[in-house]
Amino acid sequence: MTEEQNAQSIKDHQTLADKPMKRSDPPSPVSVTEPRGKPVPMVFDAPHSGRHYPEDFDHVAGIELLMGGEDRFVDELFADAPDHGATYVVANFARTYIDPNRRLSDIDMILLDGDWHEPPEPTIMSERGVGLVFRLIGNGTSIYDRRLSAADITNRIENYWRPYHECLGAMIDRTVARFGVCYHVDCHSMMPVGNELAPDPGRDRADFVLGDLDGATCEPGFTRLVAQTLEGLGYSVVVNDPYKGALIVERYGAPDKGVHSLQIEINRKLYMDLETLERSDGFERLRADLATLAAAVANYSAASASSMGT
Repeated sequence: MTEEQNAQSIKDHQTLADKPMKRSDPPSPVSVTEPRGKPVPMVFDAPHSGRHYPEDFDHVAGIELLMGGEDRFVDELFADAPDHGATYVVANFARTYIDPNRRLSDIDMILLDGDWHEPPEPTIMSERGVGLVFRLIGNGTSIYDRRLSAADITNRIENYWRPYHECLGAMIDRTVARFGVCYHVDCHSMMPVGNELAPDPGRDRADFVLGDLDGATCEPGFTRLVAQTLEGLGYSVVVNDPYKGALIVERYGAPDKGVHSLQIEINRKLYMDLETLERSDGFERLRADLATLAAAVANYSAASASSMGT
């Protein structure tokens, strides 16, 4: 992506900030904000905050329900990370259109009209209706009144899923090439109580859930640093329950190669009115606290790089 294209994509992202958007001239699928402070080996990404609903989505579920599927405002909550030296990657498209945190093989066979071009491997997520392409939303409302063809899904993969991963992968690779290490924070939000499509229906959730696939995607010290920083700010933190991490941390987390990926889920009650889906009075405090977290990760990552002599 050229500097001019990325500047336009950031402008598009800002345009989408307050409401969902449909238009014939869509924004770039991904925006990158380069470090504004001294660069450190730190990449943040927000794959589920996108508010662009492409014209061919053709959903019958109400837009308010689909907006509830967004990790709404998470991109804004972490927007200060580049001030602390992070590279920040953000998806602009709605995750209910296609989810960049799902494997390409996670095809919902109930939604597919016809054959897939290779053997599909649907996971429990597709069984719940929230696979690569969502079939259900909320407590089980159908998104479509039709099935999708292989061509429909392939178009979404090639124009949205793949560009996001190409960009995120390139930013992580660039960081490792420069510093020998990369600390990657994959940013999400969650409902205060699990709904019927979640792994923990009816359960109250902590303020933050950290996921490292039971220690597989990052060194223990990184998870511990993030947990202790958040707890020191007064938040409750749980690790790997109910969310252990999904495709993004699995795909990029490789501690033996210097890439430490950690998923972070924020309880929406901390910053959002769950009825209006607008920012609550707690938004600014949380954003400030997440800037404090970014500073802590920056110091940790810089110290790690320094110990390696880079």
